[in-house]
Amino acid sequence: MPKLFFRVHLLAIVAWFFAFVAAQAHEVRPAIGDLVTRDGTLELSLTLNAEALVAGVNLDGVIDTDQLDASDAVDALRALAPEDLSERIRAVLPEVVNALDIRTGDVRLDPQATEIEVAPIGNTDLPRDTRILLRAALPPGAQTVAMSWPAEYGTLVLRQQGVEDPYTEYLSGGQGSGPITISGGDERSGPATFLGYVPVGFDHILPLGLDHILFVLGLFFLSPRLRVLVWQISAFTLAHTLTLAFGALGVVTVPPAIVEPLIAASIAYVAFENIRSPEMTRWRPLLIFGFGLLHGLGFASVLGEFGLPQDRFLWALVGFNIGVELGQLTVIGAMFLLVWMALRVDEGRARVEIGQGVYAVLILLFLGIAYAVGQPGWAAGLEVDPIVFLAPLAVLSALCLASVTLVDDLDAYRRYVEIPASAVIGLIGIYWVVERVFL
Repeated sequence: MPKLFFRVHLLAIVAWFFAFVAAQAHEVRPAIGDLVTRDGTLELSLTLNAEALVAGVNLDGVIDTDQLDASDAVDALRALAPEDLSERIRAVLPEVVNALDIRTGDVRLDPQATEIEVAPIGNTDLPRDTRILLRAALPPGAQTVAMSWPAEYGTLVLRQQGVEDPYTEYLSGGQGSGPITISGGDERSGPATFLGYVPVGFDHILPLGLDHILFVLGLFFLSPRLRVLVWQISAFTLAHTLTLAFGALGVVTVPPAIVEPLIAASIAYVAFENIRSPEMTRWRPLLIFGFGLLHGLGFASVLGEFGLPQDRFLWALVGFNIGVELGQLTVIGAMFLLVWMALRVDEGRARVEIGQGVYAVLILLFLGIAYAVGQPGWAAGLEVDPIVFLAPLAVLSALCLASVTLVDDLDAYRRYVEIPASAVIGLIGIYWVVERVFL
């Protein structure tokens, strides 16, 4: 029996490891649209992932191009020299521009592409930026413009420039901007800005922030005791709030090429420390505070991609940060619910048979859902492949099943749940360090 469960744990670790590794392969970032009006002309500067547009793929809800049937085509385009990709972009630009519906009142504008700038070839696992400048003549007396962004082009951060109280909005799923006053003044109120940035922060954790999710899980799998969790989460929250604010203000700026590998290293450290020590050492909150400073810089880089409204900076920053906290609490809450029965059995407060039944059902449920969403068309439009979450949930359910079945072993929950889960998290952290530094 011990050999059987050892093999199950080994398979579980391998399955969970590859599920998360695959999830970080070829990400997609939102497009940025900077809107300027001057001398009777509207200018829209688009910074986007042009490779996906050239390949003709639908980016609605996609953050990882490995989910796409045209994944190989996108990768090949990322390897093209800038001048070659520019030619490919020019070939599809008429279709792309025609899909944009830019109007002033009932008059549809006719934008023309005047500039294309493609970034040099970099890491083809990551998107490179292409800037396309569109210009359109405004009719005399135009007071407002409105723009519809096609859902198949992904998400767009639309920012008005060069006016007081500029319009800024995060458009997804084919949303339209609504009328934008050319002279400015369409900036949302403070409370509206706050509410608008809460889901952006939450979205950065669930489902997009897999590295932050793993770090929070690394804190959770040290111990499920409330006191231990409160100390760790408080230190982490305070730290990343500080650097998020300083980074967003531009007081502290560290290149992502430095921050991202260090974030991955922090994941590995907390996970392997869980294995080394079953208790929270007096130094762990200080270390977590230091790691939180790194994660805050990572959050700040996300905000830096689309900026914060200057006159509502604090509202937006607080909204984003609260969204991040809600995302973290959701991760911890969901994980506690999953392991709750295993903890009760381990403490002698629930029958083994009940625990076995609960986790057998959960394993079948997660695997069944994973199979269903794996069928063609089921997961279309989702931001992250559901398998990334369903596979680990099934694995954790299997580990909990082992824990309740072998409850007579000393520290069964720690042996069969906390240690294997921490090992997986640590291995993923190490892999991401290598990937972000060398690959």
